[in-house]
Amino acid sequence: MTPAGKTAPLVTPDGRYLVVRGRLWRTSNPNLAPEERARMVKSLMEARRAVARAKRTQDPALMKEARAAVQAAKVALGERGPVWWTDGAPDLNRHMAANTPYAAWYEGVPKAEPAG
Repeated sequence: MTPAGKTAPLVTPDGRYLVVRGRLWRTSNPNLAPEERARMVKSLMEARRAVARAKRTQDPALMKEARAAVQAAKVALGERGPVWWTDGAPDLNRHMAANTPYAAWYEGVPKAEPAG
């Protein structure tokens, strides 16, 4: 379990993707130096806060700038842009796990019981 009683995210066996509601989301590059990862995560969180501010103020210029900062941080982390692995495997980011080569693995993963 993770803090606050939440379960740890489901990660594909190769560590390339998190699975959220059946969809694959690329993980950050595990080869990043811890200091670089921390710096980029901080930048990502600042950019996400800027998106929230832009939504509150309904400022289109601020929104464009904030979303560009989110994109830049995600590319630097390896979550978007060129893939961080080198074996030539395709990027399946945002695909449903059931429609990918991970389908058999995902089918065998125990699903969480609904609360209540």
